[in-house]
Amino acid sequence: MEQLSELSAEFKRTNNCGELRAANVGDRVVLNAWVNRRRDHGSLIFLDLRDRSGLVQVVLDPEVNADAHALGHDVRSEYVLAVCGEVVAREGEAINPNLPTGEIEIRCDNMAILNTAQTPPFSITDDTDTDELVRLKYRYIDLRGPKLQRNLRIRHEAAQTVRAFMSGEGFLEIETPMLFRPTPEGARDYLVPSRVSPGNFYALPQSPQLMKQLLMIGGFEKYFQLARCMRDEDLRADRQPEHTQIDIEMSFVDREDIFELTERLYDHMFKQVIDVDLRAPFRRMSYAEAMDQYGTDKPDLRFDLPLVNLTSIVAECEFKVFAGVVASGGVVKAICAPGCADLPRAQMDKLIDFVKEHKAKGLAYFPVTAEGMGGPIAKFFSHDELASIKDATSACEGDMIMIVADETAIANEALDWLRREMAARLDLIDEDAWAPLWVYDFPLFGWNEDEKRWDAEHHPFCMPHPEDWDMLDTDPGKVRALSYDLVLNGIELASGSIRIHRRDIQEKVFSVLGISMEDARDRFGFFLEAFEYGAPPHGGIAPGFDRTIMLMCGEPNIREVIAFPKTQKAQDLMAGAPSTADAVQLRDLHIKLDLPPTGDDV
Repeated sequence: MEQLSELSAEFKRTNNCGELRAANVGDRVVLNAWVNRRRDHGSLIFLDLRDRSGLVQVVLDPEVNADAHALGHDVRSEYVLAVCGEVVAREGEAINPNLPTGEIEIRCDNMAILNTAQTPPFSITDDTDTDELVRLKYRYIDLRGPKLQRNLRIRHEAAQTVRAFMSGEGFLEIETPMLFRPTPEGARDYLVPSRVSPGNFYALPQSPQLMKQLLMIGGFEKYFQLARCMRDEDLRADRQPEHTQIDIEMSFVDREDIFELTERLYDHMFKQVIDVDLRAPFRRMSYAEAMDQYGTDKPDLRFDLPLVNLTSIVAECEFKVFAGVVASGGVVKAICAPGCADLPRAQMDKLIDFVKEHKAKGLAYFPVTAEGMGGPIAKFFSHDELASIKDATSACEGDMIMIVADETAIANEALDWLRREMAARLDLIDEDAWAPLWVYDFPLFGWNEDEKRWDAEHHPFCMPHPEDWDMLDTDPGKVRALSYDLVLNGIELASGSIRIHRRDIQEKVFSVLGISMEDARDRFGFFLEAFEYGAPPHGGIAPGFDRTIMLMCGEPNIREVIAFPKTQKAQDLMAGAPSTADAVQLRDLHIKLDLPPTGDDV
């Protein structure tokens, strides 16, 4: 089978497949594309040619060109062709109304095979049910499919929109180093050994946190970057070891300025790219309110089902499980599932198992019927207690009140999962809705029970809330940070804060975290010293670009909007990364491996 070794002038592309329309009838065009499908009707052969712009039908007719028709018998899916011919109109039933190019076709008068192809390991379609690991192994084939072509085009358009918007707001795009030193960001660092400094390592940035603050100290005032960030953490559907964030930092601002800028950025980006109005200003909710009403700091507000605190109502009830939890400092909280009073016992047992999977000890429930509130534990409650529970949960006849009694954190987590599970089962989620939310006033510190010390809830450079400074010494757990998250449809899209810009406050926060002054000088000495040379008040935010595109594309998995993603084990199945290093590389890096024995060696 003859193939072109070089693209000659006569076969150089003049048009893209998906751009041809009825207005092009009579034009002679040259297309370079892949074969999406071949249909051999004997006297005529039909080829659907595909490039990133779309599909167009090509007709091989022996009366037009016998050699091209003969060559068409050898063509298969994913062959790469150069096709020359005239654009002609389709007529009557031959018109395909489902295809943008469906009113025309190409009458081929010359054709060349640019490359052959083996049969692909899976069909390149929008609705392929191929195992994801196979798709990742052959990612270069998967990328040809319409879904990934669309998603990565949306990603490109969003990136260009962000750059144009931020530049128009007076921000400078500045690149920061990829080789830096470790900074505490909440995950493990990826380390890079230094060949020229034996025994020392760079850290790949989890975010450009220190660098962007130094840019503010350097007087740039408005900085942004589509920053590549690396975190060695356990992966899930909305996480990758390397991700992109829209990194933003501003001087002489408060958080209201950052809220307002971010809202306008997202309003503009969503409208320009997918024609969605997010309708700023976005709703706002304190961290304490979010945890109390929804059990999570990233509630999905496309549906209701708030959590209701019943602790005070059941504190002295005769049901010992509830009373005992309250006496030990726990909480009793509920959701009201509409129309679920008649759920079969088998379904309730599955829901009990469901909350147990999320650490709760169990699930109590009251079906609300015409006869009153029933269920296996109703006999332990007085009429007034039952009436108070019904009123607190706004339950109506036909509803089911579902209750978890446990430690506050466990009850919140279990009911958050149950709330989302019931919303999905009851079809309460409006898939066309957009519910952006600001959550603010996060705790500055979280207690690490295993190590008996305080950790930074976000990172150690967040400014403590001015109203809480006095508690840094007396009660760090109650100190709020001037930090905030942007949440959209239950997905955390961005975190940010007003930063510490004074050395004394930064050293105080380090002290609460158990970082000694000697250790602080060793790790952050350059940063602390910079505060001594006129650091302005500043703050910023870092929206996750990959998660934003995931929502724009309606994808449940972040891997569907990244060209070359990793698996949940942080592996690149296509390239075989991570891989071993050869002896020479290890020698040059002054590294000697001392790996534990494998199972076969034990």
